Amino acid sequence: MSDTASEPTEDDSKFVGAPVKAGTGEVKVKGRDVCVFYGEKQALFDVNIDIMEREVTALIGPSGCGKSTFLRCLNRMNDVVDICRVTGDITMDGENIYDRSVDVVYLRARVGMVFQKPNPFPKSIYENIAYGPRIHGLTRNKAELDEIVETSLQKAGLWKEVKDRLDSPGTGLSGGQQQRLCIARAIAVAPEVILMDEPCSALDPIATAKIEDLIHELRENYTIAIVTHSMQQAARVSQKTAFFHLGNLVEYGETEQIFTNPKDERTQGYITGRFG
Repeated sequence: MSDTASEPTEDDSKFVGAPVKAGTGEVKVKGRDVCVFYGEKQALFDVNIDIMEREVTALIGPSGCGKSTFLRCLNRMNDVVDICRVTGDITMDGENIYDRSVDVVYLRARVGMVFQKPNPFPKSIYENIAYGPRIHGLTRNKAELDEIVETSLQKAGLWKEVKDRLDSPGTGLSGGQQQRLCIARAIAVAPEVILMDEPCSALDPIATAKIEDLIHELRENYTIAIVTHSMQQAARVSQKTAFFHLGNLVEYGETEQIFTNPKDERTQGYITGRFG
């Protein structure tokens, strides 16, 4: 799906800047002078950003602007790309996540990720959720594992729909259900941060609305960063918005301010559809 911008309609305006009530006012993730290189090509230039605890931060911008590249820096997913190099500092609760002493497996449990296309494991619904807690040693017995599976599915708004078929394949669910299963799978290992890379772009409007409602509920307990091609979605779900363009973080601030009174003319041009 393209990143073509469209000006928020009058109906969308009431969603601009989801109310800030769950945030703690604390910085959870801090990026300073973050640059990303793929071989000789530089994809991100000196990004500085504070992602606030228990708020939703939306990353918006045209295709290829660097928003997904930055998102993948936050749990070191870029490590799997041989030619990728990240410079600068990214800290979580004051700890440099790129320090050599950091256990990347543990980091990715603390910073869960939900991808653009639902990607359930080719296992049962139960095993999709149980897999992470089991390999991370989070449970001592079957009863504790059962509890994590149920709680995770409840938090993802899926329990009532699947509680009677936990042994069925996760791949047999609808697209929207599969995405909520993937969110439940991320929640199961007790993360502190959840990254979402265009989680609704493959879903229909009804499934998208369910995911957006879920994001509102999840931010009471989790810090969320979401890449979205939809500015209306960013306006509906986020408290902070970051606008990327050509690898630069052009503007970052309260969602309502970004959408109604941007400070940079490039931001204004993007949100009014002059480019995208």
